[in-house]
Amino acid sequence: MTPGVRRPAVLGLGGLLAAGVLTAPSAAVAQLRHEQLDNGLTVIVRENPVAPVVAVSLLVKMGTRWEQPATAGIANFVHAVMVKGTAKRSGAELAEAVAALGGKISATGEVDYSEIRASSLARFWRDLLGLVAELAFEPTLRTDDVDRERDWLLSRIQKRRDNAPSRAFDAFYAALYGSHPYALPALGTPESLARIDHAAIVAAYRAGYRPERMVLAVSGQVAASEVLAEARRRFGGMARAGAGVDPPVPAPIASAGRIELEMPAQQSQILTGSLAPGLDHPDHAAVKVLSTILGGGMAGRLFAELRDKQGLAYTATSYYDPVREPGALVLYLGTAPENAQQAEAALLAEVDRVRRDPVSAEELTRAKGYLLGRYAMDRRTNERLAWYLAFYEIEGQPRDFPERYRRAVETVSTADILRVAQRYLGALTTVVVRAR
Repeated sequence: MTPGVRRPAVLGLGGLLAAGVLTAPSAAVAQLRHEQLDNGLTVIVRENPVAPVVAVSLLVKMGTRWEQPATAGIANFVHAVMVKGTAKRSGAELAEAVAALGGKISATGEVDYSEIRASSLARFWRDLLGLVAELAFEPTLRTDDVDRERDWLLSRIQKRRDNAPSRAFDAFYAALYGSHPYALPALGTPESLARIDHAAIVAAYRAGYRPERMVLAVSGQVAASEVLAEARRRFGGMARAGAGVDPPVPAPIASAGRIELEMPAQQSQILTGSLAPGLDHPDHAAVKVLSTILGGGMAGRLFAELRDKQGLAYTATSYYDPVREPGALVLYLGTAPENAQQAEAALLAEVDRVRRDPVSAEELTRAKGYLLGRYAMDRRTNERLAWYLAFYEIEGQPRDFPERYRRAVETVSTADILRVAQRYLGALTTVVVRAR
């Protein structure tokens, strides 16, 4: 989900090297290999010879989508405890080991997955894979670490509640998704964390960390055949536990509503939006373009109209991030308390305009260019390349998804924008957090 808003901060171990300042390789120089190990774990390797770094992303089907109110935040909790130590070394020793490779390692629970992310200088890729495997398969999950991390997570939850934008987004997702798991905060709640004890942490780890629920992606200056062989050695020994069947999640039901809260703050927060298509829906690309038209940088309508022309907002943008279940199209303003009522009316007027009047060809072209340009820029580092490879795989998307997505964006028409605006910006959920 949206970094810094819905997604929790990384629960990590510091290092020396940000993963890969490099350009994305062309098809001529990049080699991509996929293999499913005998135990069901999927391995993807991308050879990227541009810079001497390597990044690893290990994604696990374990996150908010599988949680209930009583277990909210357990995926994130598990990973907060995991990084505290393994059977071979303490958390501090693990940090020192990865720092010696010129790298970093972290673990976090997200909405549709959990991730162990690591990077290092390319010549140490074998050692890096070993540390990732050690963290994934040999965490100590000590009782005293569970208690300490619970206290730390509770302090983070309180900080989110004291932060107006964070509180506004949490309230918005709760109202929008209702009984669907996406309504739950990834950090959990004080009530859920109080119920999650050491036994629950161990059980959740064992249920999630099964090879058939895992995808390992590696991108960097490596030889794919060597990485695949090492992955078989490091990860292939874990026994298949049986995929099992995830219980069905009832789809959220779109409904209009408005919630108003008050809290001490310097700015008022205004969010409005609705349920939107999931990652594999035919409307995904069109809604991405619609979101860009409304909130894509300084040329987006919300920024240009409500911030620059009318001076009604400090922050004016939109969010629509890909998830497996129905997503959320969110329009967001941060405004002075005295402007809140006028800003909300102006925001709804922009929604009415995009649902009523076709966008111009020039505006559509600009939005497509901005969207695809940012997508390309986001896939320039080995760290992001590894994550994208693992993410699309664990979400069940085809391996050529990036190219399909690019073509889909390019074919979006003005009629498509009008159609999806009318379909997905009809029954609006609105949350206003007024500053006092």
